[in-house]
Amino acid sequence: MSYVIAVANQKGGVGKTTTAINLAASLAATRRRVLLVDLDAQGNATMGVGVDKGAVARTVRDVLLEESPIREVIVDLPSLGLSLLPANGDMTEAEIKLRDMAVGDFALKTALADVASDFDYVVLDCPPALSKLTVNALVAADGVLIPMQCEYYALEGLSALMDTIQKIRRVINPRLEVEGLLRTMYDPRNNLAIDVSNQLIQHFGDKVYRTLVPRNVRLAEAPSHGLPAMVYDPASAGAKAYLALAGEVLRRHDGGQMRLSA
Repeated sequence: MSYVIAVANQKGGVGKTTTAINLAASLAATRRRVLLVDLDAQGNATMGVGVDKGAVARTVRDVLLEESPIREVIVDLPSLGLSLLPANGDMTEAEIKLRDMAVGDFALKTALADVASDFDYVVLDCPPALSKLTVNALVAADGVLIPMQCEYYALEGLSALMDTIQKIRRVINPRLEVEGLLRTMYDPRNNLAIDVSNQLIQHFGDKVYRTLVPRNVRLAEAPSHGLPAMVYDPASAGAKAYLALAGEVLRRHDGGQMRLSA
């Protein structure tokens, strides 16, 4: 059975898609079977792994609306060692139509059940809003990974997301847990970043990953080349940070044997 991680934060610009792409690629580098699912109409995760979102014949929209079997939509990316369920602007239609479906909140969970034995990890890149698509992700997920910048408004947005997670857990998905909080775009020279970081640790304890993802030029450049950072520049600080994050995830779930690919 696969372990499903939803990378979620309703606040944009916190490194959510960057985290989804690079965590998926880092887990794949440890020889885990990984599926990256793009749930955002912007299709940034799709483009970020080198797939032209405008050229794909079918997307996760077709899967959610039960118009195509999931195995026929998944794109295998052997050069990256992972698979992708792509997205593009069609996701806007899916968002609307799911509201009218009797079991619309369970569409993604139902689809992923068909490939649960094919993957060790499924990483869901959620849209930057608490939308119907995000609810689908939280219903399907085992854990929620929350990337966030260490700034004042980030704490305010975090409480709304936590409320949503609690409601989903209470009503629909009792196994849902906060997988962890990831501090992104971290600058240790910034006093506010240090203060917010300390508040997170004080409140959430070991739910805060030890890994700190720094502001890193190579990490920012990688998506424009359609590559995860660890492929674009494996020696960069950003690539090393996400490999460390993958190590933390593995230690929590399967003993953390890295088994790095050659």
